[in-house]
Amino acid sequence: MNINYNEKERSFRLDAKDTSYMFKIVDDGYLCHVYYGKKVPDEDLGYLLRLDESPKTPRENMRDKATFMDTLPFEYSCFGLGDYRESCIKIVDQNGCTTVDLRYVSHRIYKGKPALAGLPATFVNNDDEASTLEITCIDKPTGLQATLFYTAFTNLDVITRSITLKNTGEKPIEITRVLSACVDFDDDCYDMITLNGSWARERHMERAPLHHGKQSIDSIKGESSHQNNPFAALVSHNADEDMGEAFGFNFVYSGNFFAQAEVTQHKKTRFVMGINPLDFGWKLESGEEFVAPEVVMVHSDSGIGKMSRTFHDLYRQNLIRGEYKDKRRPVLINNWEATYFNFDTDKLISIAKEASKLGIEMLVMDDGWFGHRESDNSSLGDWFVNEKKIKGGLKYLVDEVNKLGMKFGIWFEPEMVSPDSELYKAHPDWAIQVKNRELTMSREQYILDFSRKEVRDYVYSMMKNILDSANIEYIKWDMNRQVTEPGSLALPPERQREIWHRYVLGVYDLMNRLTTDYPHILLENCSGGGARFDPGMLYYSPQIWTSDDTDAIERLKIQHGTSLCYPCSAMGAHVSDCPNHTVGRNTPFKTRGHVAMVGTFGYELDVTKIPEEDRNSIPGQIEEFNKYNALVRTGDHYRIGNTFENIEWDAWMFVAKDKSEALFEFVQILARPNYRSRRIKLKGLDPDAYYYEESEPDRKISGAALMNAGINIAKIWNGDGIYGDFSSKILHFIKA
Repeated sequence: MNINYNEKERSFRLDAKDTSYMFKIVDDGYLCHVYYGKKVPDEDLGYLLRLDESPKTPRENMRDKATFMDTLPFEYSCFGLGDYRESCIKIVDQNGCTTVDLRYVSHRIYKGKPALAGLPATFVNNDDEASTLEITCIDKPTGLQATLFYTAFTNLDVITRSITLKNTGEKPIEITRVLSACVDFDDDCYDMITLNGSWARERHMERAPLHHGKQSIDSIKGESSHQNNPFAALVSHNADEDMGEAFGFNFVYSGNFFAQAEVTQHKKTRFVMGINPLDFGWKLESGEEFVAPEVVMVHSDSGIGKMSRTFHDLYRQNLIRGEYKDKRRPVLINNWEATYFNFDTDKLISIAKEASKLGIEMLVMDDGWFGHRESDNSSLGDWFVNEKKIKGGLKYLVDEVNKLGMKFGIWFEPEMVSPDSELYKAHPDWAIQVKNRELTMSREQYILDFSRKEVRDYVYSMMKNILDSANIEYIKWDMNRQVTEPGSLALPPERQREIWHRYVLGVYDLMNRLTTDYPHILLENCSGGGARFDPGMLYYSPQIWTSDDTDAIERLKIQHGTSLCYPCSAMGAHVSDCPNHTVGRNTPFKTRGHVAMVGTFGYELDVTKIPEEDRNSIPGQIEEFNKYNALVRTGDHYRIGNTFENIEWDAWMFVAKDKSEALFEFVQILARPNYRSRRIKLKGLDPDAYYYEESEPDRKISGAALMNAGINIAKIWNGDGIYGDFSSKILHFIKA
C-alpha cells in the first residue's frame, strides 16, 4: 500500500503518484504536519519539526506549552489551546465552553476508499487505486471523537481529506466549526490563485502574493456561488502553466464554504478549507455522528497546468458517475434564448423540425411549460403541464419530437416556489423562513425547505409524474436565487443553525433519488448560470451550465478559469445568436462554434430565424464536434494563451493520452495592423515523434520543434473574407 506507519518514529507517510505527505504523533498525541511536496524516499522527516529547538514539547517544557501550541504545524488545529492561528474545530460543551483538545488514540490503514454518508465524494473503481488512513482522536472531557480520513491515490497526485465527529459522551455537544482540511506550510513564498466573479462572469482567475494576515474566499449564500468558487491554489512565485510548484484545493460541497491562507507571525502559512463557520451550528446528541465534506488536494511540481490535468483526470475517472461518464453528450438545442417564455407546442415543433434537418440531436424545453407561468413571477412548485401552451399535452410534444429522430429534455427548478403558486398557497410553511419575519423575495420566488423530507417527497413526486408521462432523456436542474432569512419552521430553536447544511443534504438526497431511479437521464446542473459549478454537483451530473453568458469572447475567460480545476467535458457550452443576449457583441458563427466545442456543445438560439449562412454552417459544426469530441472529452488539456494577461489572442490544446494526435484551437481577439504572423509554441506532444497537420500530410515536423520553436499563425480571415477581430481556427496534428 502507498500509506505507511513508522512505529518507531510514530510517523505517517502517504505517497501519491509523485507526491509525499508526512506527519507524526508528537508528545501526548498531538498530530503535527511534517512535509507535503514532491515525492521523497525517506520514511521519516521528523527533524523538520525543529523539536530540538526551543520551545520543546510540553512534556519537556510544560511551563511554556502555549508557545509550543502557537508554533507547531498541526494536522488539525483545535480552538482554545494556545494555537492562535485559524482553527479547524470549535464546539460548545455542556458547560457552555468552547475549548476542544483532540488527541491521537489509534489508526488503521487499508486499501480502497470509503464513501461519505449522505455526501458526494471521490471514489475508487477498484481498491488498488488508492489507500486510506483513518486516525481516531478524542477530546476526553467531552467524549467528542474525531476520525480524520486521508486517502492517497496511487496513480494520481491526489490526497483527499475529510473528518467525521461522533459524540461518545453522555451530554449533547454543539459543533460551531468543523473544517475538513488544514495544511501548515513552512514559509510564505506563495501566490494564491482563486476563481471569482459574478453572474455572467463566473470563475475569473485572480492571482496575488500572500501577505501577512488572512486572505480568504467564502460563500454564505447557501450555494457555492457566482462570486467565489470553492477552489484555491497556493503556487510558487515563479509558477506558470509549465513550471513551478502548485498546491490545489477543492471542496466537494455545494453550500456555504470557507477557504483561507494565513501568513503567521513567523512567516509560515496555514491553509484551511471546509464548511463556512459563519452562522453554522450542529447539535450532536450522545451517540450521533456528523460527517464533514471532502477536500481534494492536488500537488504539482511542474506548474499550474499539471495541477489542472490531475484534477481533470480525477474528476473524470473518480467523481463523475453514470451512463454519460465516458460518453459523448447529445448535441442539443435549448429554446431559452430563442423564445424565453413566448412559446407553445407549435413553436417548439417548428424549432425541432429545422434542428433535426441540421443534425441536432435533442430539443430541450426550458422555463415556462408548467403551472400558469408566462413570466418569472409565478408557478414555481406547480410541476404540472400548462396545456394552454403545451397543446395536446407533454407526451404528444415529446412523441412528435421523437418522430423527428430527436431526444427530448426538460427544465426544472425543484428547489424553488413562487408566492403565486398552488404549492405555496397550500404550504406557505414549506419555504425557508424565520418565524414572524417578512420573507425576502428574489426573482419573485422563495426557497423550499429541503431540510424537510415531506417537502422533498412532494417535489419529487411531481417531478416523477412528469418524467413517467413521456420519454424524457435530459433534465436541466436550475436554481435562481440565494438564501435569505435562514430558518426552518420544522426545526427547534437549538437546531436552527443546522438549516444551511441540512438544506444541502436535502438537495443531494433528491438528486441521488433522481439519478438512481432514472439512470438513463442526462442531468445538467445550473444555478443562474454557473453559481453551483462545484465538485459536489459533478457527483450527480456529468455536466454543469458554465455561465448564462454565452458570448464567445466572454466565455474565453470563464472557460479558462473553470479549467483550472474542472474538466472541459463538464462545461455546458452552447452556440448562441448575435448580437449576444448578455453583452450585445457580434462574433463570427465559426468562432462561436470553436469556443463551444471546448465543452459539451449545443445551441441556444431560434434555428428558424438565424441568418441562412449561419444555419447552413450548423451541419459542418456538428461534424467537427463529432470528429474531435473524444479527444476533447478524454485528452489532456493545455492552456497556451491567457486572456487575463493578454487581450489580443487565446489558444489551447487537447492532446491524446498516447500523444497520437492533438487539437489546437486559436482565437484572434483583437486584430493588429502591420504585423507578421504570430509564433506560438505548442504543448504536450511527444518530442521524439513527428507530426503532420491534417491539411498538410506531406509536411512532417518533430514534436520537439512544434513545442520549442512553435508554429506561425497567419492572419485569419472571417467568414466574410475580411480580416478582423474575433476570428478563429483549429489545427489537427497527427503523429506520423
